[in-house]
Amino acid sequence: MTEPFLIGDGMTGGYGKGADILHDCTIAVDPGEIAVIVGPNGAGKSTAMKAVFGMLNIHTGSVRLKGEEITHLTPQARVAKGMGFVPQTSNIFTSMTVEENLEMGAFIRTDDIKTTMEQVYDLFPILRDKRRQPAGELSGGQRQQVAVGRALMTKPEVLMLDEPTAGVSPIVMDELFDRIIEVAKTGISILMVEQNARQALEIADRGYVLVQGRNAFTDTGKALLADPEVRKSFLGG
Repeated sequence: MTEPFLIGDGMTGGYGKGADILHDCTIAVDPGEIAVIVGPNGAGKSTAMKAVFGMLNIHTGSVRLKGEEITHLTPQARVAKGMGFVPQTSNIFTSMTVEENLEMGAFIRTDDIKTTMEQVYDLFPILRDKRRQPAGELSGGQRQQVAVGRALMTKPEVLMLDEPTAGVSPIVMDELFDRIIEVAKTGISILMVEQNARQALEIADRGYVLVQGRNAFTDTGKALLADPEVRKSFLGG
């Protein structure tokens, strides 16, 4: 069995000196795949993603990207290795224009960023229309597009999204999921934490259901949607 493109393998840990939140938790994603982490509130979903990105300490387990051990790298070093992360809140510079936000996303690059900027505008046409507008004036869904676009400016190989549809309307959620599918089609791996479990699993190649920081169910999105126990316990029947 080949090694996944990105894997947080058997992770146990938490924040600072507090109690462990993750318990032997494993999350993985392959190139061009959408992997979704779902589960009840307090299940450790965002914690698992932050552990993969290096934002908290794990004292057992490891994180590997393309077979390389990156467990002890800082988040900044992981960005340089090809990982992009979009936090749930405070994920844009509200006083800067849309275009300035995207330029900030390319801070680690020394090459010409125009082509990537055009790709982001093609993916999110509304951002092209509003590129001179302060990002703080945009709707919630448009702000999320700015946040995802900014992460894409680093040309990541894997894009990690922490609850990208939090607080947006169902129509905007569907649109964001469509854009996420488009990103995955370009070969970028997507690892996503999502409260809207049913909708997220519908677009997921791979799904992880966490309960109290442990893997409860792991399968394809379709298989999890069809699993009676998953449906009863986590999807409202």
